[in-house]
Amino acid sequence: MIRLENLSLVFGLGTEDENEALKNLSLTVNPGDFITIIGSNGAGKTTLYNAIAGTYPLHGGRIFLSEGGAPGPGGRPPEREITREPEYRRARYIGRIFQNPLLGTAGRMSLEDNMMIAREKGYRGLKIGLNRRTREFFRERLSALGMGLENRLTDNVELFSGGQRQALTLLMTVMSRPSLLLLDEHTAALDPHNAELVMDLTLRFARDYNLTVMMITHNMSHALATGNRLLMMDGGEIILDIGAGEKAKLTTAGLVQRFKDIKQKELASDELLLDTGPRV
Repeated sequence: MIRLENLSLVFGLGTEDENEALKNLSLTVNPGDFITIIGSNGAGKTTLYNAIAGTYPLHGGRIFLSEGGAPGPGGRPPEREITREPEYRRARYIGRIFQNPLLGTAGRMSLEDNMMIAREKGYRGLKIGLNRRTREFFRERLSALGMGLENRLTDNVELFSGGQRQALTLLMTVMSRPSLLLLDEHTAALDPHNAELVMDLTLRFARDYNLTVMMITHNMSHALATGNRLLMMDGGEIILDIGAGEKAKLTTAGLVQRFKDIKQKELASDELLLDTGPRV
């Protein structure tokens, strides 16, 4: 689906505050992967997302997007390089949901207008009219959230709670049919009830729409219980890439020990060890 080749990204290049945020990082994300990503603050998780999304220009390396179709020479499907493609173009096929539930929707626009933007993005090049049939389509999709939003199409989104807005952001992103969905601790700012609800929706949409997902989480226990693959980052590098079989046998303590064995140091963040958040 997407292939990263020796990515390097440096903040403050040439200054005394120079920081190599990504260090020759390589990764292949396969179609249908649900990858959880963990690491202490400053490990490079969000920087990796910014590199994939085109928010920050790279100092080295290349990014390739699979075009689908039959595998070519070497067994890979056809690819095109997107390393220099601007962020707004990548946003057509890379969906991203942030921790702040207010960032994914236009608060001063109505719910139906927000939904129109998402649907037109999903049907690129087609102009969709806001009519009775379209509103029925929106109501049907919104009813899957279980929040009663299907009856509030004309309400401005700023009237909704944080949990409602994050669930709506998730639905709108799925409607835009992304090739890759980046989740940046998208439940961390929500209360436990809404966090569990949004996580349940995430897993259901990933399954029903066959999404390819990368999800940053602050919680090792949560990361072990979710998805088919786990990455641990430290110092701008991927130090562990664990598949479903091995992940199913690991405990939080075992994962911490793996970190110590590789890095020869203690894990910097106690938050990663907390057994909180919904078990899925």
